[in-house]
Amino acid sequence: MRITSFGDAALLVEYEPVIDASVNAQVLDASNRVRQAHLPGVRDVVPAYAAFAVHFDPLRADITQLRAAIARAAARSRPEKALGRCLEIPVCYGGRVGPDLAQVAAWAGCGAHEVVASHAAREYRVFMLGFLPGFPYMGTVEERIAMPRRATPRLRVPAGSVGIAGRQTGVYPFDSPGGWQIIGRTPVVLFDPRRDPPALLSPGERVRFRAIPPAEFDAIRGGGDAR
Repeated sequence: MRITSFGDAALLVEYEPVIDASVNAQVLDASNRVRQAHLPGVRDVVPAYAAFAVHFDPLRADITQLRAAIARAAARSRPEKALGRCLEIPVCYGGRVGPDLAQVAAWAGCGAHEVVASHAAREYRVFMLGFLPGFPYMGTVEERIAMPRRATPRLRVPAGSVGIAGRQTGVYPFDSPGGWQIIGRTPVVLFDPRRDPPALLSPGERVRFRAIPPAEFDAIRGGGDAR
């Protein structure tokens, strides 16, 4: 673990740069300890795959003391062995809502139904949230279907779209540009500012995807475009 400056108002606490559940568990435990320490001047603590950032007010925080406090908190880190809750997310795969499913199947050298079966068979860890509010970066996807992201991103990916980018899978909470391979869509709302908390998922939790037909997608969503 090392602590480095991250601009003039943040410190970056870095671990081994890998997508790994045990490393991520260290990150989440240490970042929670720093957050719960209520260190003077700290504005926010943001965890990622293998690092976390501590944002602070440079007019209130003593950076030397802050570094030492972060190091002590991280040193006391004891990643919990118990996994977070597991949430099932229904997904309608292929068709209009999964425009890249056929390409992923061709890349993998298998049928589209095999891509769906593979994607829905695994339990995924939510490593971090980012890119958009509530966007979960999850892993890991079976290597056979882990197609890299698109060379040219789309200007608009609909909210609820489920994508693959290498060994990662994720769900777009809002309409936005994006370059992931879109294999389906969920009718579940990933981010709602009226909820508490607004994001459906949190780092450390788990997700399983359940394949559903277009009719069930439309019924949950209240009408739609899944066909």
